[in-house]
Amino acid sequence: MKFKLNHDRIGRDLLLYFIDAVIVACCYTLIWLLGAVQGHIEWQLVPYAINIGVTAFIFALCLLVCRINATIWRYANGREYIKLFAIAIVAGLLSAIVFEIFKEKMPATIFLAFAGVLAATMITISRIVYKELTVYFSRKNNVSEGRRLLIVGAGEAGYRMLDEIKGNPASGLVPIGLIDDDIHKQNRTINNVKVLGKMSDIEKICAEHSIQVIYIAIPSATNEERKRILDECAKTTCSVKILPYLYELNEEGGDIVSRVRDITPEELLGREPIKVANEKILSYVKGKKVLITGGGGSIGSELCRQIASHQPEKLILVDIYENTTYEIQQELRSRYGDRLNMAVYILTVCDYERIDRLFANEKPDIVLHAAAHKHVPLMETVPEEAVKNNVFGTYNVARAANNNGVQKFVLISTDKAVNPTNIMGTTKRVCEMIVQYFNRISCGTTFAAVRFGNVLGSHGSVIPLFKEQIEKRRDVTVTHPDIIRYFMTIPEASQLVLTAMVMADGGELFVLDMGEPVKIDTLARKMISLAGLTVGKDINIKYVGLRPGEKLFEELLMSEEGLKKTSNGRIFIGGAINMDYDRFPDDLEALKSLATRPDVTPDEMETALMKLVPTFKRYKPAKITIEEKI
Repeated sequence: MKFKLNHDRIGRDLLLYFIDAVIVACCYTLIWLLGAVQGHIEWQLVPYAINIGVTAFIFALCLLVCRINATIWRYANGREYIKLFAIAIVAGLLSAIVFEIFKEKMPATIFLAFAGVLAATMITISRIVYKELTVYFSRKNNVSEGRRLLIVGAGEAGYRMLDEIKGNPASGLVPIGLIDDDIHKQNRTINNVKVLGKMSDIEKICAEHSIQVIYIAIPSATNEERKRILDECAKTTCSVKILPYLYELNEEGGDIVSRVRDITPEELLGREPIKVANEKILSYVKGKKVLITGGGGSIGSELCRQIASHQPEKLILVDIYENTTYEIQQELRSRYGDRLNMAVYILTVCDYERIDRLFANEKPDIVLHAAAHKHVPLMETVPEEAVKNNVFGTYNVARAANNNGVQKFVLISTDKAVNPTNIMGTTKRVCEMIVQYFNRISCGTTFAAVRFGNVLGSHGSVIPLFKEQIEKRRDVTVTHPDIIRYFMTIPEASQLVLTAMVMADGGELFVLDMGEPVKIDTLARKMISLAGLTVGKDINIKYVGLRPGEKLFEELLMSEEGLKKTSNGRIFIGGAINMDYDRFPDDLEALKSLATRPDVTPDEMETALMKLVPTFKRYKPAKITIEEKI
């Protein structure tokens, strides 16, 4: 097989050299004849033959020395053609110089130079023709197997994408047309592919031309613009992929097609990322020791990334789960090496003695408490574990922070703590009370809390679940057709924590304005459509009913808390929680005794939590008849 490949390559190279020799002979013959007709050159056979032979040899030698035919011409781009033309020009000049030495019976140097330019031009054109013919016949043989592609965006990215696809028949894609809102591009062609219409025409064009795949090639588009395009694409039955943002393309370089990717959650939501932390806020951690509990989790690991990039004196990770903690440790070591002073501890926040000893040894300046059990249905069956980890884990870390001179402590809470209807939300509500309690009794530590909505892409969030179900062609499970949720991205959540850390004066409950909530059913249907599938035909949506403790609508603030504006227009502060500070330690002690009792029942735990959090009430939605599958 190796011999065959070498034999094929030698044959190809000889064919190209032969074509080059014929082109050189034809070009120089043409110039010689023109000069002879006009009386500038004396026609003689021997000088002519010598000229053609020597010139063809010089051209072949230059092309061989520069390994120009090592190029795979079917994948060539402008750089290869410019290189070829430049080498051919040099060959023509060398031949002119050689014959300048032997002027007798040879054409004037100007004629030879002109002949060299003509030969260089024709050799370059021959390679372009060679590429186009190769691509044409390859595509002609494979066109029946290729998927029909529509490219959205007839700009620079769309052109590069089109050129790469047409130059690589093995891609399995057949470009049928382009889409662009620019009226000056309508009905014009790029690389023999027509601009078929505007964004609003996507559904009609896909139906008329039997499009199977859509690539969105507008890397400069905002999330809002991408959402508008995706809404149109979702009306089709096509699989949809998209180019990354422009800055990502510029950073990575290289080709375009290989970097086409699936739609991100942020693009599905269609809102611009909320920037709540500027460089001044992020630089607050410079020179400080920062300890993060739950450092291996979704939010904790992103906090590690943000803080590591702003020169802390030391970054301290605490987590009970070693796998994800190891991953973020290796990521940060790979990125920063010895420039980042980092320590990692695998331990539980439920062990106060170890936590307190850790704080005494490390002396952190800032503590960000992200460790918690967060999955609502799981905590319903073992409420005592939710109490141990969430409530008393928070109590232990807050107590250790208070006893060891920590400057600031920030708790990560949840919108499920507002009028809680489940065990997890109620325990987080108690955590907020703990923060408020310690802020009241502390002399040196500032305590505050941050309340989140649902975090896109975090462990257990709905979008990764839907994506997995769609990929495996399983029913997409939605709890209720009317359920809605507030969403924020992991970077947004992390920035909110860091901003609250800087803004905190003591006892605040920070909340991010996340805009309009999202209907989960609509999100599921859009994801199915953009995967090129049809609800009810290729895949079903199955309504499984609300899970234990779940409600249709999440609230970000309790009505009695009110709202207080901050200097940042997207961040608000809730009022103080109404609680009996004198009784609170005794209530916590009673709750702890109950949670650690071996024979405690879920009902007993629920009753105790309702006593501590009067706003905890089980959600009882009205009975709604819904179809099992749609």
